[in-house]
This record gives sequence, C-alpha cells and structure tokens, in this order.
Amino acid sequence: MKAVSHAKRLWGWFFFDWASQPYNTLLITFIFAPYIKELIGDGVQAQAAWGFGIGAGGVIIALLAPVLGAMADHSGNRLAWIKMFSAMYVIGAFGLWWAMPHDFNLVAILILFVIGMIGMEFATIFTNSMLPDLGTREEIGRISGNGWAFGYLGGLSALIIMLAFFAESGTTGKTMIGLDPLFGLDARTREGTRFVGPLTGFWYLLFMAPFFMWVKDPKPAVSTPGAVKRALASVWGTLSRLPNTPSLFSYLGASMFYRDALNGMYFFGGIYAAGVLEWTVVDVGVFGIIAIISGAIFAWLGGYVDQRMGPKPVIMGCIIVLAFVAVSIIFVSRDSVYGVAVGPRSTLPDVTFYIFGALIGAAGGIIQSASRTMMVFQARPGQMVEAFGLYGLAGKATSFIAPISIGIVTAMTGSQQIGVTPLIVLFAMGFLLLLLVKPDGDE
Repeated sequence: MKAVSHAKRLWGWFFFDWASQPYNTLLITFIFAPYIKELIGDGVQAQAAWGFGIGAGGVIIALLAPVLGAMADHSGNRLAWIKMFSAMYVIGAFGLWWAMPHDFNLVAILILFVIGMIGMEFATIFTNSMLPDLGTREEIGRISGNGWAFGYLGGLSALIIMLAFFAESGTTGKTMIGLDPLFGLDARTREGTRFVGPLTGFWYLLFMAPFFMWVKDPKPAVSTPGAVKRALASVWGTLSRLPNTPSLFSYLGASMFYRDALNGMYFFGGIYAAGVLEWTVVDVGVFGIIAIISGAIFAWLGGYVDQRMGPKPVIMGCIIVLAFVAVSIIFVSRDSVYGVAVGPRSTLPDVTFYIFGALIGAAGGIIQSASRTMMVFQARPGQMVEAFGLYGLAGKATSFIAPISIGIVTAMTGSQQIGVTPLIVLFAMGFLLLLLVKPDGDE
C-alpha cells in the first residue's frame, strides 16, 4: 500500500474541522437556536430551556472525556473512537428534522441535539490529540491556526448554502435570496429551516472521507483487557499529580472558565439576538456570516502570531476582547445602545451587534486555535490523548455552569440581557488563572 504523504495527512486532519464545524455554526448558534426561539415564542423561555439542555450535555461530557482519553492512550485506537462518535454526531443532527412547528416536542429535540453535541465534542478530543504528530513544536501553532481557519470556511460555506437555498423566513416563506426552499420543501411547515439537521449530517459524512482516507493513527491498536480499570487509574493518577504541575493545573483551570464563557457566547448568541433584537433566522444567519468570515481570517492570522509570540499572550489578548463584548451586549437592545435611546426603526442596535459578531468571531477563532497549541506545550509526552481528555474535561467540567447559570439568571430576572452576565465573571476568572501559567509548561 502506498504511504500517505505528510501533506495529505495535514489536509485530512484539517477536513475534520471543515466537516464538524456546521454543528457549531448551523445548529448551536445561527440557524437552529433562533428557530427554537421561534417555536417557543418567548425569548426568555427559549434561552432558559436552551441553557438547561446544553448544560445537561455538558455534565455527561465532563464525566466521560478524561476516561475516554486515557483508554485511547492505552489502546492507541483513536480512529475507532472517532468513527463511533461520528455516528452519534450524524444521528443527533439528522434527528432535528422532527422539530416541527405544530408538533414540537422540546424534550425529545433537546435529547437528539445533545446526542449529536456529545459526539462532536468527543470526536474533537481524539482529533485534537493527533496535533503533535503533524509537525514540530514550532510548527503546531501555525498548523492549529490553519485548521481552525479551514473549519471556519467550512462552517461559512454550509451557512451560506443554508441561508440561500433552504432556511425560509417565517413571514414570506422565501430564503435570503428570495427563493422557495430547494427540493420542494414545504415552507409552511418550515421544512427548509428544519433541513438544517440533515444538511449538517450529510455535510459531515461527505467531508470526513478525506480524514479517514489520509489520517492514520501512528500508534497501533492493541488488545486491552482491563482497559477501563487502567484508564480510571491513569486519570486518577494524573489528577492527583496536577498540584505538582502548577502550570498545567493553572492552565486547565483557566481554560475551563474562559472556554466555558466563549461557548456560552456561541450557544446563546442566536437566541439572544432573536429575543432581544427581534431578529429572524435569516437576520441571525447574516450575523453568522460576518462572525465566521472574521473568525476564519483571524484564526489564520492568529496561527502565525501564535508561532511568533507563543500562545499565552495571544490567549490573554483575546480574553480581553471577549470580556469587552460580554459587558457591551448587555447595553444594546432594540430601544437603546449604551444607554442612548434610539427609535424603533433605528439600525444602530443591529449594526452594533454585527460589530460584536465580528469581534466574537475574530477573538473566538484565535483563542480556540491558540488554546489547543498551549495544551500541547503543557502536556506530558506520551500522554497526549489523556491530556486532551483532561483538556476536554477542563472545557466541559464547568460547561454546564455557563448555560445553567444563564438559564437560572434569565428565568429569575425575566431578562435575557441580565441573564448573560455570568459570562463576564467566567472570563475574569480565566484571565486571572492564566497569569500563573508558564508559557513552556512545567519542567
């Protein structure tokens, strides 16, 4: 069999980001989330329900991520795990087709959504752990940035296709460019918008082909009797040693908070804009296009800055930008911008929120790329999958805090704007802990 070239391995790895990004872009943020708000009707109820559903998924991911990573370190069969979690991704995505306007079962739809989200997150843990195999320590920042940028382009392409040919307006029944939904989909039952689930599943199946053809696991699979027991022991041993590796400990804590806050922005951006600014699915989609273009450009540029300066200052700068946005969105509504009253037909709130979208996209793309580079610098050689399992744990151990706290605060105050204030606290905690992290990790 002809050996796969290094360039193909890189592109195969990049294609995971391209294939999986639509779950974030189309389902979590820009199409399906505001559609859920339309089905529920009330923005406060939708934001609270979305928070509790995603929070429940976060608890499951937090509990299982490090154990799965440790098991993969023992067996080496990362591709088999990726295939299994890819199946969950596709099943969950396809299931969202049944979010019908006149027969809407919120609990069932949230369960299907969480199944797909869990599949995406766990598959990401195993693909991220392959990053050190793709280049030298000096190259991985650029490689990671290029991967994120390519993924953003995939999400952008899927979003444009969805808006142009499928997602119909609830009032006109037409797509963003004035067409009826393709394939004869019925706009009256919102089949065009509901097609976002099958489209996301088909997209993943199609574009994961280069990954499975070109990416090979350099660590051969071995028989692993008692793998679960050894994995649990390995995770416990790693966790018990964390106080002896203060830089890694601090970084996992920092990333736990700032990534949770960033995910909160992604999870609630669409529902927030739909409720506070009264945007339609198409309006939120345009917001998404702006954010994704910004994210793709800056993820690519950020990879070179990361390679030149190292990931720590890059991450800290991004946290400052994101914290500014988290504070600012509270002061933008249909009636006012930063306390200045505007008329009902003013476009200033919309333009301001579009600017925030560009900032979230830019800083979010850079910080996610730089964060996985930083994890490589902090991890122990030979325990990379377990380390990324812990990184997944750090990203998910508190992943229920942002959505659940937003759900609780929103429900208690009856305000979507006040409801997102927990994000500010999470960004601040992440920034403070990052000050304790050594750029090159523990000795």
